Amino acid sequence: MTTSTQTALSEFVGATAEEFGVPGVAVAVWVDGREVYACHGVTSVENPLPVDRDTLFQVGSVTKTHTATALMRLVEEGRVELDAPVRRYVPELGLADERAAAEITVLNLLNHTAGLAWNLIVDTGEGDDALARFVAMLPGLEQIAPPGTRASYSQGAFNLAGRILENVTGLTYEQAVASLVFEPVGLEHSFFAPSDVMTRRFCASHNPGEDGAPAVARPWTLRRYNNPGGGLASSVADLLCWARFHLGDGRAESGERVLSAEALHRMKEPTAELRGSTLGDAFGISWFLRDVDGVRTVGHGGSGNGQFAELLTVPERDFAVVALSNAGPDAGLHFNRAVVRWALETFLGVADRDPEPLPYDHERALEVVGSYDIDAMTLTIATDGAELTIGAAIKPEIRAASDTELPPDYEPAAMGLLPGDDDGYIVTAGGLKGQRGFFSRDEKGVIVGADLAGRLFGRVRAASV
Repeated sequence: MTTSTQTALSEFVGATAEEFGVPGVAVAVWVDGREVYACHGVTSVENPLPVDRDTLFQVGSVTKTHTATALMRLVEEGRVELDAPVRRYVPELGLADERAAAEITVLNLLNHTAGLAWNLIVDTGEGDDALARFVAMLPGLEQIAPPGTRASYSQGAFNLAGRILENVTGLTYEQAVASLVFEPVGLEHSFFAPSDVMTRRFCASHNPGEDGAPAVARPWTLRRYNNPGGGLASSVADLLCWARFHLGDGRAESGERVLSAEALHRMKEPTAELRGSTLGDAFGISWFLRDVDGVRTVGHGGSGNGQFAELLTVPERDFAVVALSNAGPDAGLHFNRAVVRWALETFLGVADRDPEPLPYDHERALEVVGSYDIDAMTLTIATDGAELTIGAAIKPEIRAASDTELPPDYEPAAMGLLPGDDDGYIVTAGGLKGQRGFFSRDEKGVIVGADLAGRLFGRVRAASV
């Protein structure tokens, strides 16, 4: 990596962080067989320390790739089978749909085809039984589709996958991932427990305060039962090491064999279609797969309350980029996307462009307006007769019942329908700008759901016109 390239990355990262008002960011790129880093800003506006390559950020759902890789190690050891029913390893599993409980496989959990809704919002404590208690509550999680019939992103599914790790290894989820993944791969700055994080340099989360400036967001962590799907704190250096491991042949940098090359390759092969989504075209095993400007990308993003993470690899070019930011609800997301796109174009000549929506069509608009929801959020799609808008809000009863601060809502912003016959759409303004999704229809052709960020929001009300 030349000095000029390092300078260009540092200048772009610094200018973009300032543009979006992100207090602290960390970026890493693996290109031409070398690592390059650019860090900017501070860990917290209240207690600022410079961000460096070992500073810990919440990486949210990037954690799912660690959970899946740990399970793949058990697969290679013959202790878990991907096509086996989950009940073989979690015999205590109960669901609202008994047939689904008997049929869901391990792979269904890892590629989001279990048909489970997004998650349960519960309190199972911070003890070693947090996941076991969560699984006991799963009969309260909605079954939105028969197993294996469609993809819908599910945090609850990955939390259940974490319980497989516990039952098979006899360890807590956190101990299992540490022994199966962190230690052999050499991830020395990756932790779940707040007591581990607080003794190291870490980033506070930020959301806009009353004056619009970044203010520290609380709480900092998810509840423990969510660790398998999103509880990891890690550094940009560890995530680049993680990306390089997945670009490799299954050996750690130490030379230790962790997984076979075949297993890593299998994780990056399509297992389920994910049409019309910003996240990708398909799921592998935990990974999002997306073709960009003629090349296949493999990656995963993550978010917390006021933090965002993005990890993207291009296996055929031996390339990876990691972007971490400590601001929400949209500043960090926009920063990360800008950095990833810049890196792809600058280092690989790969251009990632948003598709152009169709001109407004009132008849088509009336088909989709209304309310759509998951357990904690509601999407509202509306029209003023000239433009479609989309807003995303935490349900009032969830806010009212919460004893902690929750992220702000996404105010209504412009969206447009996309060409083609797959009912795709794109958000063209506001905090969700650039997000793509699609609408689902029933057998009569009526719109019954909207996918956003890989999640199926069921339609609960059509707008009265």
